[in-house]
Amino acid sequence: MHLHPRPLRALAAALACTALAGAAQAHGIWFAQRAGQLALIYGDGAEDLDVVKRLPKLRAIGGLDGRGQAVPAPLEIEGRMAFINLGHRPAVLVATMDNGLWSRDATGKWHGKGKDEVAGAVVSGHYMKYATHLVKPPEAALAPAPGLALQIVPVGLKFPQYLGEPLTVQVFYDGKPLPHAAVWRDVVTDPDGVPLKADAQGRVTLPVRNQGLNVIRVEHESASVDPGKTDRTHHFATLSFMLEHAPE
Repeated sequence: MHLHPRPLRALAAALACTALAGAAQAHGIWFAQRAGQLALIYGDGAEDLDVVKRLPKLRAIGGLDGRGQAVPAPLEIEGRMAFINLGHRPAVLVATMDNGLWSRDATGKWHGKGKDEVAGAVVSGHYMKYATHLVKPPEAALAPAPGLALQIVPVGLKFPQYLGEPLTVQVFYDGKPLPHAAVWRDVVTDPDGVPLKADAQGRVTLPVRNQGLNVIRVEHESASVDPGKTDRTHHFATLSFMLEHAPE
């Protein structure tokens, strides 16, 4: 996996001057169609924020072909959108974003700093974002993608084609099944829905929510790697895919 270097260097300086607002843990990354192309999205629910100014926080983006082998998937920047070049025909796309350290003070305001720099911080964390996207329905069982600390993997050979059909997924953390993970059916159309609880092997079966874009979500917290700066590491992962609509 790799980043497209030329636009990212130009963006680094712009990011340094930009204030990032909002609750860091509430937002995720995923892939969706925009203007007939596949784009990387940063947002929460229907809120689709400027992903381009956040690209310097992107640690990796790439693809896997039908055999699970890595293929390039470079970004192409157009205005505020980051489109994926699919010229190498990836079957699966993956991305990792390090959203950095965030702390909330007693008034509820979030600061992009560790708790050691925010007086009276009541919440602090290091926020990581991960995304997996199925460019096309899998034709064989999928293994966990390398390089993603937290991820959602579809289980089985038969992938659903219609709204309401059952989809079984398995949640992995550090390459191992994550027991009893909380899994939300869709980030975009039901961000505040009640999550489903996975079993002891990290598996859960859920009905497909949308005849179109679906963005399943899972969150997990692990111990802080620097307790002096944060209380925890927060991981937010999505699995996105699109079901075809009926012919026009």
